Amino acid sequence: MNLTLQPQTARSVEEHRIVLVTGPSGAGRSTAVNVLEDLGYEAIDNLPFSLLPRLLAGPPLGKPMALGLDTRNRDFSVDGMLDLIRSLSSDPAYNAEVLYIDCRADVLARRYSETRRRHPMAQDDSPIVGIEREVEMLAPVRAQAHVLIDTSDLSPHDLRDEVTRWFDTAPDARLAVSVQSFSFKRGIPRGMDMVFDCRFLRNPHWDAALRPLDGRAAEVHDYIAGDDRFEPFFDKVADLVVSLLPAYRDEGKSHLSIGLGCTGGQHRSVAVAERLAKALALAGWGVSIRHRELERRDRSSPRSELG
Repeated sequence: MNLTLQPQTARSVEEHRIVLVTGPSGAGRSTAVNVLEDLGYEAIDNLPFSLLPRLLAGPPLGKPMALGLDTRNRDFSVDGMLDLIRSLSSDPAYNAEVLYIDCRADVLARRYSETRRRHPMAQDDSPIVGIEREVEMLAPVRAQAHVLIDTSDLSPHDLRDEVTRWFDTAPDARLAVSVQSFSFKRGIPRGMDMVFDCRFLRNPHWDAALRPLDGRAAEVHDYIAGDDRFEPFFDKVADLVVSLLPAYRDEGKSHLSIGLGCTGGQHRSVAVAERLAKALALAGWGVSIRHRELERRDRSSPRSELG
């Protein structure tokens, strides 16, 4: 399905913020949409995809918009969703963000068991069958997420706090910072405001004992920090980021995304991202951390808890 949006001259002066809220059924997407509505967004849930171009071609609303989109939308398709993301991201009249509400498969299965509801993608089968189908189907959309919130261990109140932290429109709302590690081989993640290259640092990949570990392990961090170039590099990056965050906040930015990249996205970028996130948190900033390649690796591992 190809979604073509008409050029928006009326919105060219001021960006129109649109949050596309998606994720697997049962993860908390509807709750997130309701929170955004409470924060002052024009919230529309489960609108048929065929009506989206007409909606977005309408007059400016004067406030941000939140669109709830998932596999239950009429004529939903992953290709259509990706086309929508690309179209909005390439149009300077829009400030589009993808909020992906995620959850572990075992937790989703438990939620369906407790509510005794049928999964929309497995009406006549076990919920876990539908969960696995939907998670696999939405993987390309998940990869495009600007903000990912995993509700596996969150209460509805916790989810509300997380959505508010990222998307509050109040003038005095705090700037939320996202720190993400990644592999340059798979490209720079979408939506990065700052990107730092860690590939010059000593690589634990060449140490047989460290290769199976990742940058969250103390041994890996210590190995990388043993590089004489590490401390000067880290101190300069941390000082730069801390000095710029107040300016971004005063400019009205609601969140800032910082990327740390290395060759494989497993060791150096992860270690630096972990340390930078801790430094920013100690400086009083709201910080979330995400490791793209480690998430990808974990998703491809066998799901032993599902039997």
